[in-house]
Amino acid sequence: MSMEVNCETCANYIYDEEFEEYYCQMNLDEDEYGRLMSDSNYKCPYYRFGNEYEVVWKQI
Repeated sequence: MSMEVNCETCANYIYDEEFEEYYCQMNLDEDEYGRLMSDSNYKCPYYRFGNEYEVVWKQI
């Protein structure tokens, strides 16, 4: 299963209204973050596709 990880589509990438910026709510340690930023082949272990409509589908 090859999936390109994009933080903007991740369910863990949320908007903080107080600071007016997006951030990852997962607590990545320094090594994980460094590898994620420098290695294009590294897949984030916390990536979860953030489909906004998934919640609505369950309610129908």
